[in-house]
Parts: sequence; structure tokens; C-alpha cells
Amino acid sequence: MRRGIGCGYIAANIKHAHTLLIARKDGRDQMVHDCADTAPEACAGRLAIGSLDILCLKREAAIGLIRSAISRGLKTDIAICNAHTLVTAFEDPDYAQTLNKMVLLNDGIGADLAARFLHGTRFPENLNGTDLIPALLEEIGLPLRIYLLGAAPAALAEARAAIGERFPDHRIVGSCDGYFSSTESDRICAEISALRPDLLLVAMGNPKQERFIVQNRPFLDATVTIGVGALFDFLSGKAVRAPGWMRIWGLEWLFRLSREPRRLFGRYVIGIPKFFFHIARLKRAQRRRTR
Repeated sequence: MRRGIGCGYIAANIKHAHTLLIARKDGRDQMVHDCADTAPEACAGRLAIGSLDILCLKREAAIGLIRSAISRGLKTDIAICNAHTLVTAFEDPDYAQTLNKMVLLNDGIGADLAARFLHGTRFPENLNGTDLIPALLEEIGLPLRIYLLGAAPAALAEARAAIGERFPDHRIVGSCDGYFSSTESDRICAEISALRPDLLLVAMGNPKQERFIVQNRPFLDATVTIGVGALFDFLSGKAVRAPGWMRIWGLEWLFRLSREPRRLFGRYVIGIPKFFFHIARLKRAQRRRTR
């Protein structure tokens, strides 16, 4: 791989396969997506939201990205960025650096609004993990070895059973709930590495899950890792999805707030005004640069 080419996304034709290269900010290139079976425009690039570069992909291309990484044995770490992720990154430079060591996908209306305000466009599709991961398991076309990490013990057990029932082509090789101390991380990473999963799903919420992945990556022998937030709670039935019309209109956050007001008050009632403050700040800086 070439080094030192800076930050950006390069779409190249290699034997008619449109290959997306991600030039990582630490100077390392990582090939993560062979979209030979995907239209070239689906691999068109990314949008910068503050210091974060988020891929512009449709769902089929995102699934192709993961399929390619697994089939080629390319270690790839994926974070799915919603408004809360963005606010945390705006206010915590260390977390922003952590995210920039991962492949970033968009999640929800917050990322879309940021793209519209800053770039006058939107992401091709909402790639929230609650929809993306089941679609991935349904459509990937490869039998996967999967490890589940995170959530409460009961929710994890029910999520594991639900995945096994819905997606019998895949094998869950191991699981561990999210209630472990930092001193136990080495043991858990060793267990995961011994099992060598194709796909490691980490459900700890952000920023914890992304920090866990990046900090422990040297000790994790898993091909693709994805931070999936509350996915196991949804799969287990512990959490309920918003009605379809609310999801279409980008109001799933309001439904979640109505069901868990105490837990989610800070994220939404305080977090949403902070989100718009930061986007307005970025827009002002953008205008100053273009004068």
C-alpha cells in the first residue's frame, strides 16, 4: 500500500472493479471496499463533518464494504455516527481521533442535517445499525463467525438466540456482556482472538464502544468490528423500535425519549441544542474560509 498520501477517498478502477481506498489520517491506507457488483456512483466518496470524514454509501455498498473486508481478511473497524456521536466528537478531540482511525458511516437525521447545512446535500441512505446489521446478516452471502460483546446479560442472551433463529447460516462463536472491568479487557480480547470471528459486534454505546475497539485493536484477532449501540436491546425486545412513520420522518429519537426520558434526557433535550450550536459554528468557519 502507498503511504503518506493524506486524507481522502480514492475511487480506482482495477480490472473493472471499482475499489474504494480509505486514506487514513495516520498516513495508512486501507482497502475496505471492492464494489465490483455495485454502481460506481455508490462509491463516490465522503462528507466532512467537522474533523470527521463520513462515507457516502447506500446500504448495498456498505454491505459490500464489509463483505469485501471479510473475504479478503482486511481488518476493518466501523463506527456508525449519529448526532450524539458527532456532538461527543466536537467536544472531545481524543474521541474524534479515535473515530478517525475507523471507517465512518452515517446514522439518522442528525448526520443528514449536518450534511445539508454544511454541504447542501444529504447522505444516500440512513445506515443506522439497527437496520444495517440485520440486512448485512441477511444479504452478505457468506457464512460468518460472529462474536457478540456488550449489553446486559439477559438482553445479550436473547439477542444471541434471536440472531441464531433469524440467520441460521451464521455461527455465533462466543459472547460476553458489557459488564466487565477494565482489568478484564485482556482476558476478553484473548478469548475473542482465540475464536477468530469474522465479525465482532460491540454494543456498549458511544463513545465507549469505539474507544474499546481502537484501544484494543492490536490484541483483537477479528476481521471486522462494528460499534452497534443498542442493537442487542432491540433484537432481544428489551427496546422497541419507533413506528415506521416516525422512522421515515427522522423522529425515532423522539419516540425513544418518550419511552426513556430519564436516561435519554441529556442526550436529546440537552444534546440537540448543542448539536445545532456546533453545526452553526462549523458553518460560520466554513463561510470565513470561502470569503
